[in-house]
Amino acid sequence: MNNKQTISRRGLIKGSIGGFAGLSAGALGAPAIINASDDTIRVGHITPRSGFLGTLGDYGFRGVNLAVEELNAAGGILGREVDLFSEDSVGSAVAPTKAQKLIEKRKVHFLIGEISSGSGGGVMATAKRLKTMYMQTGCNSDALRGEKCNPYSFHVEAGNTMYTKTIGNWQNRAGNVNGKDFYMLTADYAFGHDLARVSTRFLTENGGNVMANELVATNTPDYSPYILKIKAAKPDFVYINLAGADQTTFLKQYKEYGLNYAVSGGVMDTAGFWAAGIDSITGYWQSLWYHGMNTPSSQAFAKAFTQKYKKPPENQAWGDYIGVKIMAAAMEEAKSVDPAKIIPLLESGMEFDILKPRKGHFRKWDHSLLQQMFVVKVKDKAEMQDEWDIFEIVEASPGDNEKLDVIQPTQSENMCVMG
Repeated sequence: MNNKQTISRRGLIKGSIGGFAGLSAGALGAPAIINASDDTIRVGHITPRSGFLGTLGDYGFRGVNLAVEELNAAGGILGREVDLFSEDSVGSAVAPTKAQKLIEKRKVHFLIGEISSGSGGGVMATAKRLKTMYMQTGCNSDALRGEKCNPYSFHVEAGNTMYTKTIGNWQNRAGNVNGKDFYMLTADYAFGHDLARVSTRFLTENGGNVMANELVATNTPDYSPYILKIKAAKPDFVYINLAGADQTTFLKQYKEYGLNYAVSGGVMDTAGFWAAGIDSITGYWQSLWYHGMNTPSSQAFAKAFTQKYKKPPENQAWGDYIGVKIMAAAMEEAKSVDPAKIIPLLESGMEFDILKPRKGHFRKWDHSLLQQMFVVKVKDKAEMQDEWDIFEIVEASPGDNEKLDVIQPTQSENMCVMG
């Protein structure tokens, strides 16, 4: 959808997204175009707003929009008001073109967003070619931080190795890896392929056995053929490398079959678990961020988001919100919007409050955000205060006394050559 209507910055922020219920499907799919001028800081947000990742993309948009609203209320960036432009990236074939439009037509100072690793790789290449900074907030593939890395791209979202090591280390200590059989269902695109590779490496190195790895097309409506295969295989664990609506669809249908094999997985999206419903979720998972995080800045963000949108934020909203705030802080510190001044600053170890117990900073050699992740347990139904209160935080990973890079891939595991 291409909405050419121009609306004021204040009008969009104050009026058009006062709550989830007030947004039509058409409005959600349209680019959010805000007046721009030479004296503003222009942010280009690109993310899927439709398809199986559309729900996550909508959360991401709301996170970005809230961050821009807060920045403008506090005087903008470098004393300049912030303008926001948002595009539905649609898919990997379209995302690079949308990114180029934001850079060349809208003259954005930086890009932020994406969820699909296939699309994210294309956006990264476009950002490098056009010498524009890109804060990547939703793509998990380690390859984006490895063989596809470039100087202009920084990664707020955790990579697949981080997700796998967070839950894998916990499950390994609990005796749930060595000698256990795992049946994998894997999304058939870049994210899933990379996650299956990383997960298989971890499980086999720790004595687990991957019985099968079934590739599943995105937007699969019926998982019964896969569930029947799982039933026949009798694994110890079903291990899902799925994302977005596909994660939700599988969890709902698996519950209906009543199988007793525990479900785990390489990643977990809170929004997908909310959509599956409290009767379809169980077990221990890994989370990048959860709105129940008990730090002052985290609670302030969760409160502001919930007041504005009538439901709490999840990990994608967190990532896009934090990405904008990081770029704003870096621009203020550099006293410039010039990537040549901002990139060395981000590579220098500059720390940021990322709404977690420990601050985060970027690793110089691959631009990954060094940060904590969390093992979470699905609460018993009787313990849940409402439909959003589904997790209890069990532990932080890395722990308080561990280096932040212990869950990251090493250089030998994921070589990045900036160029």
